[in-house]
This record gives sequence, structure tokens and C-alpha cells, in this order.
Amino acid sequence: MTKKIFKSTVLVSASVLILGIAFVLGILYQYFGKQLDTELAREASYLAYGVEQQGEEYLQQLKNTDSRITYIGEDGTVIYDNEADAAEMENHKDREEFQEALATGAGEAQRMSSTLSEKTVYYAKRLSDNSVLRVSSTQYSAFALVLQLIQPVLCIVFVMLILAGVFASKIAGKIVEPINELDLEKPDENEVYEEVAPLLGKINRQNRQIRTQLEEARRNQEEFSIITENMQEGLLVIDSYTMILSGNSSAWKIFQVDKPGTGRSVYSLDRNEDFRKVIETVLEGKHGSALLHLDNEFVQLIANPVNRDGKTVGAVLLLMNETEKVQRENLRREFSANVSHELKTPLTSISGFAEIIQDGFVKEEDVKKFAGRIYKEAQRLIQLVEDTIRISQLDEGENPYEWENIDLYTVAKDVCGNLNEAAKKKNVHLYIEGERLICRTVRPILEEILYNLCDNGIKYNKDNGVVSILIKDLGNEVQLSVEDNGIGIPREDRKRVFERFYRVDKSHSKEIGGTGLGLSIVKHGVTFLGGTLNLVSEVDKGTEITVTLPKNKSEK
Repeated sequence: MTKKIFKSTVLVSASVLILGIAFVLGILYQYFGKQLDTELAREASYLAYGVEQQGEEYLQQLKNTDSRITYIGEDGTVIYDNEADAAEMENHKDREEFQEALATGAGEAQRMSSTLSEKTVYYAKRLSDNSVLRVSSTQYSAFALVLQLIQPVLCIVFVMLILAGVFASKIAGKIVEPINELDLEKPDENEVYEEVAPLLGKINRQNRQIRTQLEEARRNQEEFSIITENMQEGLLVIDSYTMILSGNSSAWKIFQVDKPGTGRSVYSLDRNEDFRKVIETVLEGKHGSALLHLDNEFVQLIANPVNRDGKTVGAVLLLMNETEKVQRENLRREFSANVSHELKTPLTSISGFAEIIQDGFVKEEDVKKFAGRIYKEAQRLIQLVEDTIRISQLDEGENPYEWENIDLYTVAKDVCGNLNEAAKKKNVHLYIEGERLICRTVRPILEEILYNLCDNGIKYNKDNGVVSILIKDLGNEVQLSVEDNGIGIPREDRKRVFERFYRVDKSHSKEIGGTGLGLSIVKHGVTFLGGTLNLVSEVDKGTEITVTLPKNKSEK
């Protein structure tokens, strides 16, 4: 703006200066032209008086006159001329000023030189004898005058332009200074030119509108952030170049990223082919989905394109952790297969023994033996069904029993009494250590937990082995530990021993007996009671399984 004001000021100054000089020169030219006419008329009057008194001799006596004097007879013959030989001069009867003087007493005329650089002014006066006295003088034309004055005029113009530039610069700075000092954050508080007031009013209205829009955008952004940050699902927004525009903490957690990956390519999160195919598909404008296997988790990826004006400009990626669902499905399949297998074994035995008896291939004295085998397999089948139902109930959170305050030492003593016969057969000794503690829990479930832990300690023990139950008070919690000095559990099997039907030594499972659901019942029972499990084991040295329960767990 300062430059524009400066240029405009200098241009106006230069234009005014040039026009002013031209105007002054024109006025001066006109003024001096009229002055010359007056002087010639005055001089002609003086000379006419002298010629009237003395005749031609008066003219011959004149010396050093600036004007040209010509004395012309009535017939146009030149009688006298102070600058040329009168005899050689042509007749002047056709001259304009001569004819006008004869007709009116005085005549004037102007004639330009051949170069147009000079102008000759003539004044003629008729004398009493009808002769004519003419006085003439030369005057520079306006063009010639300008040419003669070009150098000083240019100097003046140059100096004036410099001065105009200096003053224009200062004036432009002074004009712009208040505008540069405007506070556009508070335009209504500025005191400046009246001409700027409408602009400041418009800026003030726009500022209010912008602030309103920014506040609304900020609120929308906060709402969006609150919603996305509280989503369990991961959310990513990418552009058409695969760059991450935004994402929530769940997404970074799923991909195990320490800090937000905004501004990086989405491929930096996962370079697996399934993931890349989904990204390529969605950026082609098509819906895409895939089940990703990230470390030990399964993540369902759903991708939808974002279109604008018929062109795909990005995509929204939704990530849902389906690990539990996949594991449940796998567990269901494995459970179905295991249940089918476990049910098939006793049913096959029962069917086989019954068929032999039915066909009469059994001696009378062996019928009782075969009936006993059938009864044993039936009991095994009943136990399997009961354990399966028990786990299902615990899975669903069903509790047909009452929550009550019970003495843990008494429960442990009852469990040891029930297992005393089995321990004697395996030559295993049962011990209880600790004090009497009262805990609010579900007695049948707690008994089932302790029973299965001790039963396993007996089954997988050595000859003359030991199974100990230790009861501890931890303040708000109680701790029940079942420790044995049996065969122990290999490291690779420790994470899976609580799975349904999982057996560490499958080759001896039939000899040991059981349904393979004992530790699974323990796990589900502890979870139902709000407790935690911890397993410590070493091969050939024994196993310790610790159950920690709240003392005053509220009823479900």
C-alpha cells in the first residue's frame, strides 16, 4: 500500500508539474506577445511623428534600433528600410498590414519563418500623405521557446521530482502508519480514518463469525475426541496417500505403538499382506475387511472409503479386538471335539459290554463282573456330564447356592477327609497348615476348588508323597495354597493346564482317571468367587497352586 501511495503521489506531482510548466510558458508567451504588439505600436507612433516633421531624413538619422523600420510609398514602393537596400526590395502593396493601414490608418500582421522557429510581427501606420510607416520585430515561437528552455526546465523537473519523491515517501508513510498500527483483534477499538471505518466494521463482524466457527469446530473436535477415545474399538482415518490423519488410543494400543502415528503411512503400523490388501482395496473405493493376527491377538479390520465428488479421498478404518471371540470359538470347537471323544469312550465300553451280555457270550459267573464294568463306565460318564454342566454354570455366572460366612480350616479338613481313602491308595500324606479364618464365599464352589486341587496333587504325586494345604490371612484377602512334591508340570504345559480336557501326560490319562475338567473347574470357580490363581511348578520337584480370595466378596 505504501508503494502504491508513493507511486500515485509522485505521478500526480509529476503530471501537475509538467502541466504547470506548460501552462506558465503559455501564459508568458501570450503576455510577451501582447507586450511586443504594444511596443511596436508605440514605436510606430513616435517614428510617424518624426517622419511627418522631417521626412525620410529623420529615419536616416536613427541608429541602433532593435526594430526593423520600413517606409513605404502610397503605391507600395519601399522608400526606406534600415536593414536592406530599398531599391532592391519588392513592392509591398500586397502586404496585409500595408493594405489594412491604408484602409483604417493602422494595420497588424504576423508571419512565421520557414523553419517555424521564429515569428515576425508587423505594425503599419498610415501617414498624412498616405505613405505607410511599418515597424517589425521577431519573436520566438512557443516551440522554439520550449527548445531554448528545455535544459533548465528539465533540471527543474528533475529537482522537483526528487523533492516530490521524498515528500511522497514521507506522506505515504504517515498515511499508512495508522493503518499498520490497527489492532485487528479488536477492530472496533481503533481510532483511524473515517474511510476505513466500514472496513473495520466488516473485519469485526468476520472476527466474531470466525471465533464462533472456531469455537464450534473446537467443541466438535472435543466431542469427537471424547467419543473416539472412549471407544474400545480402534479408529483410524487415512488419506488417499495412506497417510494417517487421526486415530484414537485404542488403535495405537492394538498396534502396540507408544505414541500417535499421525502423519506417517498406515503401512508403518502393519506390513502384513492381508492388511495391505485391505488398504489397497479401500483406496480403490471398495469396502474391505480382514481378520488380522497381531502377535497373540486377533483383530477384525473393517475399512470404508471416503468419497468426495465421485473420487476416493481417504478411508476410515475400524479395528475390533476379536481375540476373545476367536478363542471362544476355538475353545468351543475343541470342547465339542473333546466332549465327543470323552463321551464316546465310556459309551463304547458300555455298548460293547452290553452287547456281549445280550449275545450270550458271557458265562453266568462273569455277568456280575461285566455289570460292574458297565456301572464303572456309566459313573465315569455321569461324572463327565456333571463336570461339564458345572463349568457351564460357572461360565454363565449361575449360582444355585447361598453366599455365607464359612471357616476355611473346616472346609479344608472336610476335603481332606473325603480324599483320605484315595490318598492311602497312592501312599500320599495330607496336611493342613494355618489358622482358622472366616471368609464370605460359596461353600460348594470353594469345596470343589480345594477338592480338585488336592485330587490332582494326589493323582500326580510320587510314592510316599505329600500334599499340603496352607491357609493365610492377608488382611482383606485370604490365601489357600495347595502344594505337592509330585512329578511337576513342564514349562510348555503350565499355561494350558487350566484348559478344558487338557492333560499333560495323555498316555497315562486312562490309568490316572478323571475327566480332564478338574483344573478348568478350579479356574472358573476362582473367577466366579472374585479371586486369582497362581501356579508355580518344577519338574520332579512338585507343584504349588495358590488361590487368593476376597474376605468379604459381595453377593452376585
